Amino acid sequence: MRFRKLKKQSKTKQDQLIKQKITLHYATIPDRIKAFITDMFMIYVPILYIITYVVMGGKDEFQSSDIAPFIGVLLYGIIYVLFLWKSGQTPGKRAYEMKVVDFKTGDKITLSQAILRFIGFLFSATILIGLIFPFYRKDKRALHDLIANTVVIPVK
Repeated sequence: MRFRKLKKQSKTKQDQLIKQKITLHYATIPDRIKAFITDMFMIYVPILYIITYVVMGGKDEFQSSDIAPFIGVLLYGIIYVLFLWKSGQTPGKRAYEMKVVDFKTGDKITLSQAILRFIGFLFSATILIGLIFPFYRKDKRALHDLIANTVVIPVK
């Protein structure tokens, strides 16, 4: 009898997850693009400005450096991952009322998922094909969402 109760409980949890996936709404592509641009201006541009003019002393030194752009991307990645891990939202996603959640459970993502999502984004942006995925998928998931098993949903 105890085994039956456990089996029944696990069945109801699976049914709830299936129902949740069916009723899950996905963030629109234009809002995701606008959130990305907002993040670039609010996070990445200040990092590049500080590296260029405060640390390096000017644009010529920045342009001649091989490591400075890498440090900029690394700092942006750390900040981006921390935002997603703590709240599931970057400033751009918060401005456009979106949140990154786990695809299977709908809960906030783990640190490893956030890191994997950022690394997947760098890969997707490099080959460009990964950024075209949302246009052809019903669930609007890009390659980096598939890699990290995440989804971007609107927050109401």
